[in-house]
Amino acid sequence: MSKVWFITGSTRGLGRALVEAALRAGHRVAATARNPDGLRDLVATYGPAILPFPLDITDADAAQAALAATVTTFGRIDVVVNNAGYGNIGSVEDTTLAEFRRQIETNLFGTIIVTKAAIPFLRSRRSGHIIQVSSVGGRVGAPGRAPYSAAKWGVEGFSEVLAREMALIGVAVTILEPGGFRTDFAGASTILDAGRPEYDSVVGAAARMQQAYDGRQPGDPARAAAAILTLAEMPEPPLRLALGSDAFHAILTAEQARHEDMLRWEDLSLSTDFPQNGPEKS
Repeated sequence: MSKVWFITGSTRGLGRALVEAALRAGHRVAATARNPDGLRDLVATYGPAILPFPLDITDADAAQAALAATVTTFGRIDVVVNNAGYGNIGSVEDTTLAEFRRQIETNLFGTIIVTKAAIPFLRSRRSGHIIQVSSVGGRVGAPGRAPYSAAKWGVEGFSEVLAREMALIGVAVTILEPGGFRTDFAGASTILDAGRPEYDSVVGAAARMQQAYDGRQPGDPARAAAAILTLAEMPEPPLRLALGSDAFHAILTAEQARHEDMLRWEDLSLSTDFPQNGPEKS
Protein backbone atom coordinates (compact mmCIF):
# COMPACT_ATOMS: atom_id res chain seq x y z
CA MET A 1 0.00 0.00 0.00
CA SER A 2 1.33 3.41 -0.97
CA LYS A 3 2.31 5.64 1.95
CA VAL A 4 3.23 9.28 2.42
CA TRP A 5 6.69 9.66 3.94
CA PHE A 6 8.20 12.74 5.60
CA ILE A 7 12.00 12.40 5.76
CA THR A 8 14.56 14.84 7.15
CA GLY A 9 18.18 14.99 6.05
CA SER A 10 17.20 13.79 2.59
CA THR A 11 20.00 14.92 0.33
CA ARG A 12 22.71 12.45 1.31
CA GLY A 13 23.54 9.31 3.22
CA LEU A 14 20.84 7.14 4.67
CA GLY A 15 18.20 9.82 4.11
CA ARG A 16 18.91 10.02 0.39
CA ALA A 17 18.92 6.21 0.08
CA LEU A 18 15.58 6.02 1.86
CA VAL A 19 13.98 8.70 -0.33
CA GLU A 20 15.09 6.84 -3.45
CA ALA A 21 13.87 3.47 -2.14
CA ALA A 22 10.49 4.86 -1.10
CA LEU A 23 9.94 6.52 -4.46
CA ARG A 24 10.94 3.37 -6.36
CA ALA A 25 8.44 1.42 -4.27
CA GLY A 26 5.62 3.73 -5.35
CA HIS A 27 5.37 5.86 -2.21
CA ARG A 28 5.11 9.64 -2.08
CA VAL A 29 7.81 11.51 -0.22
CA ALA A 30 8.23 14.92 1.37
CA ALA A 31 12.03 15.13 1.28
CA THR A 32 13.43 17.87 3.47
CA ALA A 33 16.92 19.28 3.93
CA ARG A 34 18.55 22.59 4.68
CA ASN A 35 19.18 22.89 0.94
CA PRO A 36 16.99 20.54 -1.13
CA ASP A 37 18.72 21.40 -4.43
CA GLY A 38 20.43 18.01 -4.27
CA LEU A 39 17.06 16.40 -4.95
CA ARG A 40 16.58 17.89 -8.41
CA ASP A 41 17.41 14.64 -10.16
CA LEU A 42 14.71 12.82 -8.18
CA VAL A 43 12.19 15.55 -8.96
CA ALA A 44 13.01 15.15 -12.65
CA THR A 45 12.49 11.38 -12.42
CA TYR A 46 9.52 11.11 -10.06
CA GLY A 47 7.74 14.42 -10.59
CA PRO A 48 4.78 15.02 -8.27
CA ALA A 49 5.57 11.97 -6.14
CA ILE A 50 8.31 13.95 -4.38
CA LEU A 51 7.95 17.23 -2.51
CA PRO A 52 11.39 18.77 -1.88
CA PHE A 53 11.18 21.22 0.98
CA PRO A 54 13.80 23.40 2.71
CA LEU A 55 13.93 22.73 6.43
CA ASP A 56 16.17 23.63 9.33
CA ILE A 57 14.95 21.09 11.88
CA THR A 58 15.88 23.38 14.78
CA ASP A 59 13.25 25.90 13.61
CA ALA A 60 9.85 24.94 15.05
CA ASP A 61 7.89 27.24 12.73
CA ALA A 62 9.70 25.84 9.69
CA ALA A 63 8.98 22.27 10.81
CA GLN A 64 5.29 23.08 11.22
CA ALA A 65 5.22 24.67 7.76
CA ALA A 66 6.94 21.66 6.13
CA LEU A 67 4.52 19.16 7.66
CA ALA A 68 1.52 21.30 6.80
CA ALA A 69 2.75 21.58 3.20
CA THR A 70 3.07 17.78 3.08
CA VAL A 71 -0.55 17.31 4.15
CA THR A 72 -1.71 20.00 1.74
CA THR A 73 0.16 18.33 -1.13
CA PHE A 74 -0.41 14.64 -0.38
CA GLY A 75 -3.46 14.68 1.89
CA ARG A 76 -1.87 12.95 4.87
CA ILE A 77 1.35 11.74 6.51
CA ASP A 78 1.94 8.05 7.25
CA VAL A 79 5.62 7.79 8.17
CA VAL A 80 7.86 10.43 9.75
CA VAL A 81 11.60 9.72 9.67
CA ASN A 82 13.80 11.93 11.83
CA ASN A 83 17.09 11.26 10.08
CA ALA A 84 18.94 14.60 9.98
CA GLY A 85 21.95 14.86 12.24
CA TYR A 86 25.73 15.04 12.51
CA GLY A 87 28.56 14.27 14.90
CA ASN A 88 32.14 15.51 15.20
CA ILE A 89 35.07 13.97 17.04
CA GLY A 90 36.82 15.75 19.89
CA SER A 91 37.47 15.39 23.60
CA VAL A 92 35.03 16.67 26.21
CA GLU A 93 37.66 19.14 27.43
CA ASP A 94 38.39 20.56 23.98
CA THR A 95 34.83 20.65 22.64
CA THR A 96 33.39 24.10 23.28
CA LEU A 97 30.07 24.56 25.02
CA ALA A 98 28.82 26.21 21.83
CA GLU A 99 29.61 23.05 19.86
CA PHE A 100 27.94 20.89 22.51
CA ARG A 101 24.83 23.03 22.14
CA ARG A 102 24.90 22.92 18.32
CA GLN A 103 25.11 19.13 18.20
CA ILE A 104 22.48 18.62 20.89
CA GLU A 105 20.23 21.23 19.31
CA THR A 106 20.35 19.42 15.96
CA ASN A 107 20.42 15.77 17.01
CA LEU A 108 18.05 15.92 19.99
CA PHE A 109 15.97 19.08 19.83
CA GLY A 110 15.61 18.81 16.05
CA THR A 111 14.08 15.37 16.55
CA ILE A 112 11.80 16.67 19.31
CA ILE A 113 10.73 19.67 17.23
CA VAL A 114 9.79 17.67 14.13
CA THR A 115 8.11 14.97 16.21
CA LYS A 116 5.95 17.47 18.10
CA ALA A 117 4.98 19.19 14.86
CA ALA A 118 3.98 15.84 13.32
CA ILE A 119 1.91 14.46 16.20
CA PRO A 120 -1.31 16.46 15.59
CA PHE A 121 -1.45 15.27 11.97
CA LEU A 122 -0.95 11.65 13.02
CA ARG A 123 -3.38 11.93 15.94
CA SER A 124 -6.11 13.26 13.68
CA ARG A 125 -5.99 10.00 11.70
CA ARG A 126 -5.09 7.81 14.70
CA SER A 127 -2.43 6.04 12.67
CA GLY A 128 1.14 6.42 11.51
CA HIS A 129 4.73 5.53 12.32
CA ILE A 130 7.47 7.76 13.74
CA ILE A 131 10.95 6.45 13.00
CA GLN A 132 13.78 8.04 14.96
CA VAL A 133 17.29 7.56 13.63
CA SER A 134 19.48 7.24 16.70
CA SER A 135 22.81 5.42 16.53
CA VAL A 136 24.85 2.66 18.07
CA GLY A 137 26.23 5.70 19.91
CA GLY A 138 22.80 6.08 21.49
CA ARG A 139 23.24 2.77 23.30
CA VAL A 140 27.03 2.63 23.71
CA GLY A 141 29.03 5.76 24.57
CA ALA A 142 30.93 6.66 21.41
CA PRO A 143 34.58 7.58 22.17
CA GLY A 144 35.35 11.15 21.16
CA ARG A 145 31.70 11.92 20.49
CA ALA A 146 30.32 13.13 23.81
CA PRO A 147 27.87 15.71 22.36
CA TYR A 148 26.62 13.23 19.77
CA SER A 149 26.15 10.40 22.26
CA ALA A 150 24.53 12.75 24.78
CA ALA A 151 22.02 13.79 22.12
CA LYS A 152 21.35 10.28 20.84
CA TRP A 153 20.89 8.87 24.36
CA GLY A 154 18.39 11.71 24.76
CA VAL A 155 16.62 10.63 21.58
CA GLU A 156 16.39 7.10 22.97
CA GLY A 157 14.81 8.21 26.26
CA PHE A 158 12.50 10.70 24.57
CA SER A 159 11.35 8.06 22.10
CA GLU A 160 10.69 5.43 24.78
CA VAL A 161 8.32 7.87 26.49
CA LEU A 162 6.86 8.90 23.13
CA ALA A 163 6.10 5.28 22.23
CA ARG A 164 4.02 4.81 25.38
CA GLU A 165 1.97 7.90 24.58
CA MET A 166 1.61 7.29 20.86
CA ALA A 167 0.33 3.75 21.44
CA LEU A 168 -2.83 5.35 22.82
CA ILE A 169 -3.58 7.01 19.49
CA GLY A 170 -2.55 4.20 17.14
CA VAL A 171 0.87 5.57 16.20
CA ALA A 172 3.96 3.32 16.27
CA VAL A 173 7.44 4.50 17.26
CA THR A 174 10.70 2.80 16.26
CA ILE A 175 14.24 3.82 17.21
CA LEU A 176 16.84 2.90 14.58
CA GLU A 177 20.41 2.34 15.80
CA PRO A 178 22.75 2.26 12.79
CA GLY A 179 26.38 1.29 12.98
CA GLY A 180 28.87 2.25 10.29
CA PHE A 181 27.39 2.82 6.83
CA ARG A 182 29.17 3.93 3.69
CA THR A 183 27.80 7.44 3.65
CA ASP A 184 29.31 10.90 3.94
CA PHE A 185 28.71 10.82 7.72
CA ALA A 186 32.22 9.49 8.33
CA GLY A 187 33.82 11.60 5.61
CA ALA A 188 33.57 15.28 4.76
CA SER A 189 30.54 15.66 7.03
CA THR A 190 32.66 15.13 10.14
CA ILE A 191 35.25 17.35 11.82
CA LEU A 192 37.99 15.22 13.37
CA ASP A 193 40.02 16.71 16.22
CA ALA A 194 42.47 14.17 17.62
CA GLY A 195 43.21 16.66 20.38
CA ARG A 196 45.80 16.64 23.11
CA PRO A 197 48.03 13.66 23.86
CA GLU A 198 46.42 12.89 27.22
CA TYR A 199 43.32 11.59 25.43
CA ASP A 200 45.02 10.05 22.41
CA SER A 201 44.21 6.45 23.35
CA VAL A 202 40.50 7.28 23.17
CA VAL A 203 39.90 10.46 21.14
CA GLY A 204 42.91 10.23 18.85
CA ALA A 205 42.20 6.55 18.29
CA ALA A 206 38.60 7.37 17.37
CA ALA A 207 39.74 9.97 14.84
CA ARG A 208 42.25 7.59 13.27
CA MET A 209 39.72 4.77 13.20
CA GLN A 210 37.17 6.96 11.46
CA GLN A 211 39.65 7.99 8.79
CA ALA A 212 40.61 4.36 8.18
CA TYR A 213 36.96 3.24 8.36
CA ASP A 214 35.64 5.70 5.78
CA GLY A 215 34.65 3.76 2.69
CA ARG A 216 35.09 0.42 4.46
CA GLN A 217 32.05 0.48 6.74
CA PRO A 218 30.05 -2.77 6.63
CA GLY A 219 26.68 -1.08 6.23
CA ASP A 220 25.05 -0.65 2.82
CA PRO A 221 22.69 2.38 2.78
CA ALA A 222 20.49 0.79 0.10
CA ARG A 223 20.01 -2.33 2.21
CA ALA A 224 19.26 -0.18 5.25
CA ALA A 225 16.62 1.68 3.24
CA ALA A 226 15.06 -1.64 2.21
CA ALA A 227 14.96 -2.72 5.86
CA ILE A 228 13.22 0.52 6.83
CA LEU A 229 10.60 0.02 4.10
CA THR A 230 9.99 -3.46 5.51
CA LEU A 231 9.75 -2.00 9.02
CA ALA A 232 7.11 0.51 7.91
CA GLU A 233 4.88 -2.32 6.66
CA MET A 234 4.92 -4.24 9.95
CA PRO A 235 1.62 -4.26 11.89
CA GLU A 236 3.59 -4.40 15.17
CA PRO A 237 7.06 -2.91 14.54
CA PRO A 238 9.79 -3.12 17.19
CA LEU A 239 10.60 -0.23 19.49
CA ARG A 240 14.30 -0.61 18.64
CA LEU A 241 16.13 -1.97 15.64
CA ALA A 242 19.91 -2.11 15.29
CA LEU A 243 21.10 -1.64 11.71
CA GLY A 244 24.28 -3.43 10.69
CA SER A 245 26.34 -6.24 12.12
CA ASP A 246 28.67 -3.88 13.98
CA ALA A 247 25.79 -2.13 15.73
CA PHE A 248 24.05 -5.40 16.55
CA HIS A 249 27.11 -6.96 18.19
CA ALA A 250 28.28 -3.79 19.95
CA ILE A 251 24.85 -3.17 21.50
CA LEU A 252 24.38 -6.81 22.48
CA THR A 253 27.81 -6.91 24.16
CA ALA A 254 27.13 -3.64 26.01
CA GLU A 255 23.72 -4.79 27.22
CA GLN A 256 25.14 -8.05 28.53
CA ALA A 257 27.88 -6.13 30.39
CA ARG A 258 25.28 -3.78 31.91
CA HIS A 259 23.21 -6.72 33.08
CA GLU A 260 26.23 -8.30 34.74
CA ASP A 261 27.17 -4.99 36.36
CA MET A 262 23.65 -4.52 37.74
CA LEU A 263 23.79 -7.93 39.39
CA ARG A 264 27.31 -7.35 40.72
CA TRP A 265 26.15 -4.30 42.68
CA GLU A 266 22.67 -5.60 43.55
CA ASP A 267 23.24 -5.68 47.31
CA LEU A 268 24.47 -2.09 47.45
CA SER A 269 21.60 -0.92 45.22
CA LEU A 270 18.97 -2.60 47.39
CA SER A 271 20.56 -1.41 50.63
CA THR A 272 19.13 2.07 50.17
CA ASP A 273 15.48 1.08 50.78
CA PHE A 274 13.76 1.48 54.14
CA PRO A 275 13.63 -1.80 56.07
CA GLN A 276 10.53 -3.82 55.19
CA ASN A 277 9.05 -3.25 58.65
CA GLY A 278 9.21 0.50 58.18
CA PRO A 279 11.78 3.28 58.64
CA GLU A 280 14.21 2.97 61.51
CA LYS A 281 13.56 5.33 64.43
CA SER A 282 16.40 7.49 65.60
